[in-house]
This record gives sequence, structure tokens and C-alpha cells, in this order.
Amino acid sequence: FLTMTLGKGVVRAKDAPNFIANRIGVFSLLAVMHYAKTMKIDFEVVDALTGVLSGRPKSGTYRTSDVVGLDTMAHVINTMKEHLKDDPWHEYFATPDYIQNLIDKGHLGQKTGAGVYKKIGREIHVLDLEKGDYRLADRKLPGAILTILKEKDVQKRFKLLRETDDKHGKFLWAAFREMFHYAAYHLEQIGDNVRDVDLAMRWGFGWAQGPFETWQSIGWQQIQDWVNEDIKAKTTLTQAKLPAWVKKQSQGVYAKGEAFAATENKFVSRSSLPVYQRQIFREPMLTDELHFGETILENESIRIWHQNDDIAIASFKTKMNTFTEEVLDGIQAGIAEAEKNYKGFIIYQTRGADFSAGANLMQLIKSIQEEGPQVAERIIDKFQQTAMRMRYSEIPTVVAVKGRALGGGCEITMHADRRVAHTETYIGLVEIGVGLLPAGGGTKEFAKIIAEDARGRDFPRLKDYFKQIAMAEVSTSAQEAVQRRFFKDSDAIVFNPNELFYVAKQQVEAMFAANYRPPIMEFFPVAGKQGIADIMLGLANMKQGGFISEYDYFLARKIATVLCGGLIEMGTLVKAQWLLDLERKVFIELLGNPKTQERIKHILETGKPLRN
Repeated sequence: FLTMTLGKGVVRAKDAPNFIANRIGVFSLLAVMHYAKTMKIDFEVVDALTGVLSGRPKSGTYRTSDVVGLDTMAHVINTMKEHLKDDPWHEYFATPDYIQNLIDKGHLGQKTGAGVYKKIGREIHVLDLEKGDYRLADRKLPGAILTILKEKDVQKRFKLLRETDDKHGKFLWAAFREMFHYAAYHLEQIGDNVRDVDLAMRWGFGWAQGPFETWQSIGWQQIQDWVNEDIKAKTTLTQAKLPAWVKKQSQGVYAKGEAFAATENKFVSRSSLPVYQRQIFREPMLTDELHFGETILENESIRIWHQNDDIAIASFKTKMNTFTEEVLDGIQAGIAEAEKNYKGFIIYQTRGADFSAGANLMQLIKSIQEEGPQVAERIIDKFQQTAMRMRYSEIPTVVAVKGRALGGGCEITMHADRRVAHTETYIGLVEIGVGLLPAGGGTKEFAKIIAEDARGRDFPRLKDYFKQIAMAEVSTSAQEAVQRRFFKDSDAIVFNPNELFYVAKQQVEAMFAANYRPPIMEFFPVAGKQGIADIMLGLANMKQGGFISEYDYFLARKIATVLCGGLIEMGTLVKAQWLLDLERKVFIELLGNPKTQERIKHILETGKPLRN
């Protein structure tokens, strides 16, 4: 129930106060706050240091406390203070006075609009202890610490942190050192093994790695020596010795996929309960080696593989799983191979949190500069052909989706026979943000959906689906994606992302067993000239009122024209290729427009859309 229905990871904790995640996590917050105060480092700078740069959530320390609720955090701290009186760190189990002052004033964090941080208009302000009021936050870090944190060799990086004269480096080393010391000292009292502690910190606090994974990745013996030296020098919060098992595990606590259990004094494997058979690729830990099957074919951007069964799988190798020409070539080649020798074809990403961020705009622009504007038509045509291969191939095609599936990622997803989606899937056609329209079959797909909802010569949902494209609307969940018609009612939604691949394979098996046959290309009605006029009538008022720019209005007309099938009579029957040709023609036209080029340039440089 916890794993499949709720989609959670299960950690077995011992019955100790605050269990595992809050025990380690809240102590880590308190250690950070202690050193921030003694070293006089501003709140927002602490959050910048203890956020993404340290493998933690972007919110860092104080912002995390605001989100959780300062009163809630104080309650958890008090639990430690009341029930852990024999803990060597007990004297540090206290809510900082400035946090208590905020609580007394009713400033409990995000839920009350003010805590350590306060949003004033669009600006983020932070508590200034000297002034006793809020000031504009500035998370900018000095160059010295940034240089250290850019060091790719993790052992060198931590050596620099420990030895630097820069207070920010000293602060970070002290915070990590206390975490290592505390986690090792209490392992036997809170958890069965190091894996459970590390997973609790990943899942409970959003850390990229747990304390023992981080320790071993730096060097087990090295960290042990450093911590012992600091204990001897009395620079640690307490002089409690590291437990004896730490010294005995000279090579570390992870080996060959197993993790050390201190109470049993041995390495243990993961749980083999039946529910985990649905997780073909479980969340990897340090030293785990995931084997993604046998390669069928591969290029620099995509790999097609199998698991010694009758299903071919495609996984992208590009940044953010974007679509390049090589990816499109690989999908087509993979489908062709699957039609000959396999039961079905799955797109499943083995890397990254997202399914796909869409087309690789940088590659497209570079190709145009090198080969001329005609290359754009070739690439768009290839994308459309790939989408249609997904739809009309001789074998069932399934897409396993999680995270973001934007632009081209959404279009390829819509063209598969079946989708298996994690409940936290964010999908949409966002091309308008760069001054373009969906031209990989996305606009065509919505034209077909509009036709399915049509009643005679009436197209009641026309404006709804136009708005989804023109406003770049993205679903906030897989369930909403069904309502927005990116997914179908028959598609599978799973709550545990580690089960996506298993369920996708089951879908292929089911369709193959049911004697799968590809759909037939059919004619369908479009809204035509009357539909375009209906859409543009409402937009004219928005343009007049200054809610959209002239170019927004221009782009909207182009989208409406394609979505409605062009300047033809309402109710005219067309085939998919008619709309694909329109998509491609308008896309190429927009790509040559200076205002679209401005939008593309701006988003590539800043990551944010431009309204021009």
C-alpha cells in the first residue's frame, strides 16, 4: 500500500525520538544555525551555501524552516530536548532565540507571510538581526568559496573547505563534519543500516546524498581522520568519540550493492519483498551498478536496448533529454528494428528527472547558421515523420513519462499508442514561449481532439484547446493531463516513479497479447475560416486592452489558422498530413521572423521567456 498506492519509499526506523530523518535533519539544521551565528554569516548566504551547492534543496536551511513552519520546527527541536537528555549534543537542542522571537510575534514562516524571510511585492526580504527588521535579501557569494565549490574532485573540494582561511569554507566544513559525527554516533540507535539512514535523508529532506554516501564518496578513511583530528583539537561541538565500527570499516560502508548494518556487524542487501519486483530499476545508492540491458543500436544522442526479452527500449543521452536529429533518427531506426524482431517499443529515460524538455533549440539554431534555413524544414519534417511512426507503426508503442514533458516531449508522448505516467507529470505545448507553434504534430493532435468533440458543424471546445497552446498551459499532474487531453482515460497513472518501466512493459505485453493492429488514418472535420474568426474576435479585445502584444496577437492568429485547418470552409474533412503541412509551413515562417528570433535568443541566454 505504501509503495504502490501512495508511491512512497519505505524506511524501517527504530523506535527512537524523531526516528531517522528528523533526528539527523533537524540536528543538521541546528548545527548550521549554530555555526552561522558564531561565524556571523547572513541568513540568505547560509541558504546559498547549504542549498544546491551542498547537494541540498534550493531552500537551504532558513528558507526550509520557513516552509516547514517555525513553530513546527521548534516543536521537533523540543522533542529532542525533552527526550534525548543523554545525547552528547543535548546542549545544542534549543530553538535559537531569534527564531523563538519570531514565533512569539506570530511570524511562523511561509504560512503567515513572514518568518526569517518576508515577501514584499515581488521582492524577497530577510530578517536583519542588527536592525531588528527586514531588508532586501542578497544571496550573492564571494568568489573564494565559489572557486572551492567548483572543484569537481570531491576529496580535493572538502580538503580545500577544511584548510581554507575563508570563513564560508570553514563554515561548510564544520556543518558537514558535525553531520558525519552525529550520524555515525547514533546509527545503531536509529536505523538498521546506513542505507536506511541515507534514503530517509534523500526522501525526507530532499538531499542528493545521505550522510554515509557523502562520507564514503569523499573518502571513508580521510573523513574519519579529519573528524578524529577535530575531536582531539576540541573544535567539534562535542568530544564524543566515533563508534568502534567506523574504524573497522576502513573501506567504507557500501560495497557491491550492499550496505553496512552496525547492529549486525555485516553488510546487508536490499529488501526482496514481492512489491519490489515491480521496481526493475530501484533508486541507486553509492556503489550500485544499474545495468540497462543489451544494446541494439546506439548513436551519440540515443540508445536502443533490450532486457533479453521481446521489447525494445529507447533512452535519450542528450542534456535534459532534448530531441536532436540523432534522437529522431534513433527512434525511427528503433521502431523499424522493433517491427522486425520485437513485440513492442518503449521510450523510457534512464537519466534525468524529466522525460524531455523538448527540441534542442541550440542545435537547431546552429544547424541553420551552418547549413542555411532549409535545414529547419528538414528537421521539422523528420520530427513529424517520427511522431507518425510512433502512431502508425506495426507494433505497440508506449511512452513512460515523469517530470516535465514539454514541447516536442509532449508531442511524441501524445503520438504513442499508450502512455504510462507518474502522477507528478507536468506536460504541455510551450512553443509559444519562443515565438513558435507546435509543429511536431501537436497542433494537429488538438485539431483531431476538437473534431472528436464536435457536434455536427459546431466545435464547442475549440477555444479551450486553442488557449492551451496559445497560453502554453502545462498540466500540474498526470490526472490533470487526462482532463486536458494530453493523456487518454485508458492511459496508466502510477504513484511510484520506480514502477514506470515495469508497468510500461506490461502495457506492451497486453496490447501484443490482444493481437495489436495500428490505427487507420482517417479524415476528420476542422473548424476552418469560421473557427479562426471566432477565436480572433476575443483576442482583438485583449490586444486593444494591452493584455497581449501585437506579436502575441500575430502568433495567436497563426496558431488559430493551423488549429482550424486553414482558410477553408467549416466542417471540411481533412487528413492528418494536411495539418502537418500547415504546421511545418507556419513554423518555418515564424522561425524567420526577427521577433521570434529575439524570443529564442532571450530564452537561450536567460532561461526566461521574452514578451515582445
